[in-house]
Amino acid sequence: MNQLQEFVSLLAGTFDNHVQLADFEARGVTGYPAARHVNTVLNDRIDGLPEDFNGVFMLEESDYTVNGRTNPMPHLFLFTLEPDGRVKLTSYDMPAGYTKETFRAESLGRLRYQDLTPSAKFTPALYEKKDGGWEGGSESMFTPVLKFKLWERFTSDVLVVSESMEMNGKRTFGYDQPLEYRRCQ
Repeated sequence: MNQLQEFVSLLAGTFDNHVQLADFEARGVTGYPAARHVNTVLNDRIDGLPEDFNGVFMLEESDYTVNGRTNPMPHLFLFTLEPDGRVKLTSYDMPAGYTKETFRAESLGRLRYQDLTPSAKFTPALYEKKDGGWEGGSESMFTPVLKFKLWERFTSDVLVVSESMEMNGKRTFGYDQPLEYRRCQ
């Protein structure tokens, strides 16, 4: 198994943070969402991929539930292997014709490679193999005053994800502790 296949195998599947939430509840920690990721490799649903294409497109269907309200947040990512052995995550814009509610693997039609557009706002994240897992992230300036920070660590046991938004240097979104996703059985 090459590095990219190993990396993608850690991410593909269904994950949630119910174990972390139970721990938080036992300790009286509140304010964290019930979160779920369904990560689906999409290469077989994309028409027109170049013959020598070595990347992996993945749809990440994220749902965050707070106070009984669920907010869907789907993302299309391309993972590629860099010459130095790191894995690069490039975020893509949602294809035309979809909404955050309808961009789901179960209802996804065929996509055309030439219609897929990398996000102009997101700085690609780089991950390197470290201590039995993969870790990395990026910082993106969505506007001159709005910064998005991403840091993640993936192992066979857990996906640890820290995301935050800062407006003029003050955090407007994010949590004190990263969310911990475990594979659903």
